[in-house]
Amino acid sequence: METLISILFFLFWAALVIAVAALAAWLFRAVIIAVSPKNLAKVLRTAPLTASFGMLIILIYVVVSVLAPAIAPFGEREVVGGEYLPWDSTYILGTDNLGRDMFTRIIYGARNTVGIAFVTTALAFIAGAIFGLLAATVGGWLDQILSRIVDVLMAIPALIFALLLLTIVGTSIINMILVIALIDSTRVFRLARAVAMNIVVMDYIEAAQLRGEGLWRLITREILPNAMAPLVAEFGLRFCFVFLAISALSFLGLGIQPPTADWGSMVRDNATLITFGDITPLLPAGAIALLTVAVNFVVDWMLHRASGLKE
Repeated sequence: METLISILFFLFWAALVIAVAALAAWLFRAVIIAVSPKNLAKVLRTAPLTASFGMLIILIYVVVSVLAPAIAPFGEREVVGGEYLPWDSTYILGTDNLGRDMFTRIIYGARNTVGIAFVTTALAFIAGAIFGLLAATVGGWLDQILSRIVDVLMAIPALIFALLLLTIVGTSIINMILVIALIDSTRVFRLARAVAMNIVVMDYIEAAQLRGEGLWRLITREILPNAMAPLVAEFGLRFCFVFLAISALSFLGLGIQPPTADWGSMVRDNATLITFGDITPLLPAGAIALLTVAVNFVVDWMLHRASGLKE
């Protein structure tokens, strides 16, 4: 009987959370449609509630990241009390293993983890897309050399490769960004090359070549605009993978180093509380999962629009 009551209680709260999320997504979509230009509003009207919810969550994360010093009640590295203090009116989510405010650390973790993931993704995307489009357009020996290098790098499991490189070059933030960007640029390269290979055989590309268009103009004016939809969708997916990779490396001790706040390292440092039934260490893990799901909701909608499929 108690098990049945627990299941019903869980289902009630799950249904309540889903209903609140759907209502928030609907209200958010109505607001952004009202304040957007006509062309953008027309596109946003086609967005499902899942995509609207994803955009709302992403906006909240961005606002929290930008306004972290104004929102956080304490300093990022400030020791404010004893170890593992419980939740109360002063320490909303208690304190960590060193007596730092968990709520403050989670807020600053949004700025550090998400910001570094975005920079890493942008770097990986720029490098991978440029070389991928260049390989498909030029072809020949350049395509063969770049493709074989990428094949070698992709043959090594990404997390193991990242751990190996960071052990060799050191665990600074700059090194971590460069290592993860290098590894993930290989995935972007493969997609950009595959998409561009289908475009370079089109008649309008041949016509542009006959007009005497240069290589850079051919890539930026003819190929890139027609490859943009899958590449933009890949950017969102790649951000999720980079975000999770940084959190995993921080959990293993080779990512963002203390005392900088990071969600992955916060889970590791406070994992002891789980044995006492305290859910505090799960909060940064939940923040990671929520952003990953939100980005995937938006990416799914963008892929659906790019495919030309109709409901």
